[in-house]
Amino acid sequence: MLIISSREFRDNQASYLDRVDNGEEILLQRGKNKSYKIVPITEVDTVINKEYILKADKDLDRGISGEELVNRLKPRIEKLFDE
Repeated sequence: MLIISSREFRDNQASYLDRVDNGEEILLQRGKNKSYKIVPITEVDTVINKEYILKADKDLDRGISGEELVNRLKPRIEKLFDE
């Protein structure tokens, strides 16, 4: 595991991120008591689970298409210009 300072990381970010992409572990040390492990984010690490996003639910049932949105907004926009 490579241990580097935050300044060193800032000065050579691309190089260190490439090394992480190639499987190397890097520990970023910030001050005396703060350290961070730099790891690549994977599909599993997403904030919201993909299955949850794609799961049909009540909100999805209430959704409208872009074409329907335009059809609803067009008369309102035209009315604004007529006033």
